Amino acid sequence: MITQDDHHLAYNEKIEALRAHEFPMLRDITYLDHAGTTLYSRSLMDEFSNDMMSNLLGNPHSASTSSQLSARRVENVRLRVLRLFHADPNDFDVVFVANATAGIKLVADAFREKPGGFWYGYHKDAHTSLIGVREVARPDSRCFESDEVVESWLDNMIHNQYNNGIGEGCGLFAYPAQSNMDGRRPPLDWCGRLRAFSQQSGQGLYSLLDAAALVSTCPLDLSNMSRAPDFTTLSFYKMFGFPDLGALVVRKASGGILEGLKYFGGGTVEMVTCLNENWHIKKGHTLHSQLEDGTLPIHSIIALDSAMNVHERLFGTLRQISMHTSFLTSRLYEGLKSLKHGNDALVCHIYEDPQSSYKTTSSQGATIALNLQDSSGAWVSITEVEKLAAAKNIHLRSGGLCNPGGVASSLGLKPREMRRNYSAGQRCGNENDIMDGKPTGMLRLSLGAMSTLEDVQTFLDFVKELFVENREVAQRIPMELPTATTFYVERLVIYPIKSCGGWRIPPDITWGIKPEGLAWDREWCLVHQGSRAALSQKRYPRMALLRPTIDLKAELLRIRYSEALPPSCPSEIAIPLAQDLSVFQPESTTNCTSRVCGDAIKAQIYSSASVTNFFTNILGVPCYLTRFPPKGSGLSARHAKAHLRKQEVVEGQKAIIQSGFGDKGRAFTTPILLSNESPILVISRSSLNRLNEIIKSSSPAGKAASAQVFRSNIIIAENTASPPGIEQPYVEDSWQSITVHDHDITRGTVQGKTTVLDILGPCRRCPMVCVDQNTGEKNEEPFITLAKTRRVDGKVYFGMHAGLAGGEGSVRVGAKVLGMRLKDTMEIEEE
Repeated sequence: MITQDDHHLAYNEKIEALRAHEFPMLRDITYLDHAGTTLYSRSLMDEFSNDMMSNLLGNPHSASTSSQLSARRVENVRLRVLRLFHADPNDFDVVFVANATAGIKLVADAFREKPGGFWYGYHKDAHTSLIGVREVARPDSRCFESDEVVESWLDNMIHNQYNNGIGEGCGLFAYPAQSNMDGRRPPLDWCGRLRAFSQQSGQGLYSLLDAAALVSTCPLDLSNMSRAPDFTTLSFYKMFGFPDLGALVVRKASGGILEGLKYFGGGTVEMVTCLNENWHIKKGHTLHSQLEDGTLPIHSIIALDSAMNVHERLFGTLRQISMHTSFLTSRLYEGLKSLKHGNDALVCHIYEDPQSSYKTTSSQGATIALNLQDSSGAWVSITEVEKLAAAKNIHLRSGGLCNPGGVASSLGLKPREMRRNYSAGQRCGNENDIMDGKPTGMLRLSLGAMSTLEDVQTFLDFVKELFVENREVAQRIPMELPTATTFYVERLVIYPIKSCGGWRIPPDITWGIKPEGLAWDREWCLVHQGSRAALSQKRYPRMALLRPTIDLKAELLRIRYSEALPPSCPSEIAIPLAQDLSVFQPESTTNCTSRVCGDAIKAQIYSSASVTNFFTNILGVPCYLTRFPPKGSGLSARHAKAHLRKQEVVEGQKAIIQSGFGDKGRAFTTPILLSNESPILVISRSSLNRLNEIIKSSSPAGKAASAQVFRSNIIIAENTASPPGIEQPYVEDSWQSITVHDHDITRGTVQGKTTVLDILGPCRRCPMVCVDQNTGEKNEEPFITLAKTRRVDGKVYFGMHAGLAGGEGSVRVGAKVLGMRLKDTMEIEEE
């Protein structure tokens, strides 16, 4: 007997079979952000391209043959959209807009023109695009905190008990057909019930349905005129991946309120006078002809025709897609709910409404919102989860999800807490994702038509591998630690241009250390010509192949590219090291405001076209070379991040160092140039060796990490005279400071000078360590192994931040390094 699961599995096999050809961009990628946008297929792009190459399409406002072809095609697509949602063209019209938000704004703009304004009500699960309407509505507008409150409000109005504060004039009630946060689907009959009261009372109450999330994987039936929304908005890229286009579906009986819009443009008017009299007549034969200002995006609308063709050919009906994605989401939900730590604590906290069920499509869409917890119940940073997911080529969404009401109620965040978090630096997308013990955002997993069981299993395996703790909680055992450890400087490296290749300081040179760090380290950066944001290897891995060198004799910064150069690109450019370039080239720089790691800075842009073209042509992104020189330039200042301090650090899942020191205020007075968090970064060769041992033992094919990927300034190694087998990996975790003696252990020379560096805290790592500095290619190591062995409170650490204890200093390769630490307690895990 064939079961329902057999049907689901057969459909899943069909999707798996077509993915390689239709979605080549998904190779080795797990895409779980279909609520943001789904993906376009190869067949869609081919069909649209053939259509464009086969037809001459003109501006539909003209009378030529090509123009009339465009007009006919647009009207045919308009009709097809109505039929897709079972909407009778006699009762509904389609207004093409940029996206669902544009449709919402069009409705809001029409209502704001009403004398006396309008009352507005919206559900707490609304997208920010719906919430924003309140800013143009009357002050007595209302947010409904639950489905039950909406139900009570509707029941009371229908029974004429009271109108619940709507007052005089018209009103608009808006809600999402599916929450973009957790996929929950409120009742669709609210629109009909609201209309029943409006007709009964004679009060102008209208409904606005945000269907963008719903129609991405579910059919929408507007065939029942009495129950249909007055206005329905949606975005086609959420359904088909392409084109970037939206629609406002208007119930014609309600469309009169939109005719009050005053602005007109393009072909929305029949006649206009300008001289001596202001008069115009709008087009009146259809609603859309009055509202679609200017020339329509004809090519996008015609692309929508191809999108509907291909979508049905590949996936069948929207109902089939709904059943498929519901099956996958249920599997994902059950898999996540079953994950437990070794102490039986749950790994996943899923945010779900008690009235919805992942077993039915009527109440739940193909979206799951969640946060992770460790074995002690502490929240795992969503930023760190997303970093690890990126290393595994898993694409998901995290943060506030553009759903402030749903997120706040799910996380238990009061308005005062949100204001306080904002004041403390929390922003959507930044790393302040756990404040006062509460998450400030969540993870969202959303599935689409081309999702498969393999995507579900990949994410489940990801959580099992990196977030399920199967070991017992560590027991504290006091141990006496040596108070000092001797190392030497194995290598010195500076990175003159932020996120580009490093330059090894020659071993025979004593290099100066300033309060901002090693001389000429991260003093330059590349910024985008448009946004003026600093470029990073995270987005542009080929930056690793730009190799700066310091030419001390010629006093130049020279930059080469290690691979084949683009045509007509010089093999090298050279920049004077002098801070005031006007001495060499008048008007060679201009000042600009840029952003580096969230900080606004004033930097110097190099105006030379040859310099700009060199970097732009190599990286394929329009960028400028800029400089942020140290003190004395009169430009804005940056300081080491205030959060730097000693934290618990796990080594090889064996030991936890409890560090009781670390001056939080120290960071406020430590200047930095363009480094992320501190003036100097230190790593230990012994720690790197231990990391590579674990990588190789975990997988024979595992690629050992080079020191370059950690972009440290000072690499220290054990004393060469020490007996073998006594390496001390991660001993630097317990250091409070290091003293650099101008005593070359490797040569036996002594100069007598010392430089003291304060340890500011451990270095928090991101997937940029996965960029091979010799090839610019990405892989998952060493970040994944670090996440398994060096993660504390959800954050991954390797290396230590440092800064001068005072004044200025110097360092050279071979110099003796003495690490000083307190007599702290070490926790050892009992096996």
